[in-house]
Amino acid sequence: MTYTGAFTPIRELFSQLPAARVRGYDAGRFSFNVKGGRCENCEGDGLIKIEMHFLPDVYVECEVCHGKRYNRETLEITYKGKHIADVLDMTVDEAARFFRNVPSISEKLDSLLDVGLGYLRLGQAGTTLSGGEAQRVKLATELAKKATGRTLYILDEPTTGLHFADIEKLLQVLMKLRNAGNTVIVIEHNLEMIKCADWIIDLGPEGGEGGGDIVGEGPPEKIAELPRSYTAQYLRTSLKNT
Repeated sequence: MTYTGAFTPIRELFSQLPAARVRGYDAGRFSFNVKGGRCENCEGDGLIKIEMHFLPDVYVECEVCHGKRYNRETLEITYKGKHIADVLDMTVDEAARFFRNVPSISEKLDSLLDVGLGYLRLGQAGTTLSGGEAQRVKLATELAKKATGRTLYILDEPTTGLHFADIEKLLQVLMKLRNAGNTVIVIEHNLEMIKCADWIIDLGPEGGEGGGDIVGEGPPEKIAELPRSYTAQYLRTSLKNT
């Protein structure tokens, strides 16, 4: 999770270990993006790309580091029995428990847990994330920053692929941002998210070329009473079951 900022304090922690200090290793030694600690055979990717010309490229595990991304000397430095490659292979949930007593790391990991991303691995490439996951990673990054109370957040269907329990977590995060004075705009079809909005702008009445007009706007209770809104039909039932 280099894009969340969580990897920086992890590298700094490893560089401060006695074995690392004796060898003169700084935080850069534990980065797979620069020369020094990374495996140079795969340049820190852990994989080797084989060009297939007329077919899609094939990626195979690096035969030198065996997918660990670092050279042997770097992997000799361990924290609580784990080297840096072991840490990158942890899920966010596992890492949050492992670094529970290191606030500079656990606080950033907790923000990822808050948006339902505990299943992602720390070393997972950003290109493998779905659109919804990428949005929630950015949201977690914002949560880890110092609050200003003057930020506008725009999210496009962030609940896509989420379990109901994780939708509840995401809602709590969005409410937290709102309560801090920020504005959150969400494009969404999930009723659990829609019925919790302070203000709804319902577009329709149909999809595609038959839509795009504002059917109505207001709090959920008002939208539920609209006569020509598909959203209203389902929202009425959802509100009754709340």
